[in-house]
Amino acid sequence: MAERIKLYQRLAQQIEQSIRVGQYGPGTRLPAERDLAEKFKVSRPTVREAMIALEIRGLVEVRHGSGVYVSGDLPVDRVPAELDVGAFELIEARLMFEGEAAALAATVMTEAELAQIGEILQRMETVDPASAEELALDRQFHMAIAEGTQSSLVAQTIEHLWDLRERSPLCRHMFEQARRLGINPRPSEHHRIYDALRAREAEEARLAMRMHLMRVSEDLLAVTELELIENAKREIGEKRRRIAGAPGFSAVPR
Repeated sequence: MAERIKLYQRLAQQIEQSIRVGQYGPGTRLPAERDLAEKFKVSRPTVREAMIALEIRGLVEVRHGSGVYVSGDLPVDRVPAELDVGAFELIEARLMFEGEAAALAATVMTEAELAQIGEILQRMETVDPASAEELALDRQFHMAIAEGTQSSLVAQTIEHLWDLRERSPLCRHMFEQARRLGINPRPSEHHRIYDALRAREAEEARLAMRMHLMRVSEDLLAVTELELIENAKREIGEKRRRIAGAPGFSAVPR
């Protein structure tokens, strides 16, 4: 059976092909995100995942806020197999599975399992939000809910999704960039999920989990925008320094 190619991978392959046949030469600026989304009939998240995949493979580079450009020195024509899942695709799956898992757990999990989630939350509030320890606790929180469904298949599925998040370079790139830009998990969102579980309110637990994961998706969309803004600021600063150091330049108006 042929392996199913994901939408962002198909888009990345199409753009890569255009690059390699010379439609976009080295140093050429690629069309804007909005134009690519309209041309290929895909969403903004799909375009961004495709751009990040191409960046990881060394085919394109973000040039300080002005756009995405074809790299001057193209790498060997190969597609690494480890680019197996995009962050937005992953969150879509988590929305579906973890939302329902939270609803089920609210009705069947034991008091001991609820207490364990409460302890995890307390520990999360005492660590640096950007630390590796916090990320480990975040996974423990979600896995504790999955295990609270009393279904080993549900728990294994959600554990697999978390493994994908940590294994895929595409996912790691976006989540690590989010943390570098100060976008970290919100304790209030985890508490809302926990409160719904403790109240045994299945619908509230489902809604709280879905709202939490939708916020994660929104944060990741903001990451690329913030990254471009920061790059633009650095570029402006570098240009000012170069101009200020140029022979004959004077900052005093004449």
